[in-house]
Amino acid sequence: MAKNSMYLYGKNSVLERLKADPGSIRKVYVQDNFKAPHIIEMIRSRKIPLVKVDEKELLRIKRADRLQGIVAETAKYVYTPFEKLMNDSKNNPLSFIFLDGLNDPHNLGSIMRIAACFGGFAIVIPDHGSCEVTEAVLHVSSGGENFVPVAKVTNLSTTLLKAKKAGYWAVGTVIEEGEDINSVSLPFPICLVLGAEGKGIRYGIQKHLDIKVTLPMKGAELSFNVAMAAAIFAHEINKQRK
Repeated sequence: MAKNSMYLYGKNSVLERLKADPGSIRKVYVQDNFKAPHIIEMIRSRKIPLVKVDEKELLRIKRADRLQGIVAETAKYVYTPFEKLMNDSKNNPLSFIFLDGLNDPHNLGSIMRIAACFGGFAIVIPDHGSCEVTEAVLHVSSGGENFVPVAKVTNLSTTLLKAKKAGYWAVGTVIEEGEDINSVSLPFPICLVLGAEGKGIRYGIQKHLDIKVTLPMKGAELSFNVAMAAAIFAHEINKQRK
C-alpha cells in the first residue's frame, strides 16, 4: 500500500464512503463469498476497480477483526484546518468538541460517530498526546468521518482561546463541582471540552473554561467512559441549541 493510502474495512464504513466520497476510493477487495449486491452494484456504477480474493488473501491485505468480507484502499484521511471550520461557522455555527489527551482509538471513533449522528458538530484534537484518525478509528466511526470534520491543531489551549475570541463559550466537563447538565442553560456558540479518562481536562485548558458542567449519577460509584459522556453532553447541546 502506498504511503498516501489507508484501508477502510467493514460494510458500513465502505458503504458510507461510497455514498459520500467515492472519489477517495482507489480499489475495493471483496471476499469471494461476499454477499451484499447493493454494495457491489454501487462499486461498479462508480467505476471503482473491484478485486475478488479468498479469506486468507483479504486478511493479508488488512489484518483486523470484523472485516465483514470487504476492504477498500482509500486516500489518506484529510483533516480540516481549524481556520476553515471557523470561517464556515460564521453563517451556520458549528458546535465544537475539543478532546484533551484522548488516547483510545475506539473512543475517538465512537465520538466521531456520535457527532455525525447529531449533526452540526466538529471535533478538535491536539497534534501531540492524542490518538490520530487511524484505520481503526474510521472502522469504529462506521462512516461518521464523512459527516463530521476533524481538525488537528498544534496547541489545544491556544485554539480554544481563538474560538473564544471569535465569540465561542468554553464549557468543560468535570466529575465533581460542576453545574448540573440537567439544569444549566448552555451558552452558544459552544466549545465542549472533554478530558481523558482518569486525568480529566488539564489545568492549562481548565483555566480558560467559562462553565464547568457535571453529569450527576445516583447509581453505582462508577463512571461513563469519554464516548458515553460525549453522547450525553452532545444530546443536551443538540436539544438546547434548537
